[in-house]
Amino acid sequence: MKLKTILTGALLGLLPIVSLASPQGDLEQFRSYFHKKFPGVSMNEFGNGVYAIDPVSRESWEAIEEFPPYEPMIEEGENIWNTPFANGKGYADCFPDGPAQRKHFPHWDAANKRVMTLPLAINECRVNNGEKPLKYKKGAIASLLAYMSYESRGQTIDVSIPASDADAMAAYEAGKEFYYSRRGQLNLACSHCHVMYSGSHLRTDVLSPAIGHTSGWPVYRSKWGELGTLHRRFDGCNKQVRAKPFPAQGEEYRDLEYFLSYMSNGVDYNGPSSRK
Repeated sequence: MKLKTILTGALLGLLPIVSLASPQGDLEQFRSYFHKKFPGVSMNEFGNGVYAIDPVSRESWEAIEEFPPYEPMIEEGENIWNTPFANGKGYADCFPDGPAQRKHFPHWDAANKRVMTLPLAINECRVNNGEKPLKYKKGAIASLLAYMSYESRGQTIDVSIPASDADAMAAYEAGKEFYYSRRGQLNLACSHCHVMYSGSHLRTDVLSPAIGHTSGWPVYRSKWGELGTLHRRFDGCNKQVRAKPFPAQGEEYRDLEYFLSYMSNGVDYNGPSSRK
């Protein structure tokens, strides 16, 4: 009975985040929640995930970051960026202001009525130039994203939700609904781990706060032993609650990225990064 009461109270505490009518209202409530839960943690520190709130794991993480395991992937990504397509053009023809592109993504593509992410834009660039698309979870696209993210370090997340565009608002609301909806055999939502129980231990791991979650990608995870993309992590979360994952760069995950990125407005992009 005591546990039920605690859980009910925690869930009720999340209801204002879910029920506010506007994206700006959601954002203010989201920030307020985490600043109260983790006082003294700055906006940019939230971009470091669990290492912003757990001093024990932060010490080992800082040691790893002195000789980051993703460094060779940045070099590989730079080589990919500089390698011309068969038609003589290259990525610079699609991204004329250079590889530092994180500040532009995700954004609402009004012409095509969809959320445009950087990986999606990369593959559209390739296909439009007669090249095969890259797989979205790891490999070449993760290396290319590592280089582009490295070049984008210091840019700030500043996602816009155009309130006058009903389709953009619908995409935002779909991402928000995804985040707060229970799924899988474990009947858990993303928000259970990363909002309600953020900072708590799950076995030997500390659950990271949701704010800043989209800032450090792609990520080298020791569990993977390689670099992976944000949507690969979305897949893993779905599998962990024993739910069927959605396609990487499908509408569901792109809308989720749109919502989560907006909730992290004000945090600097700091990818690529390493995580446990």
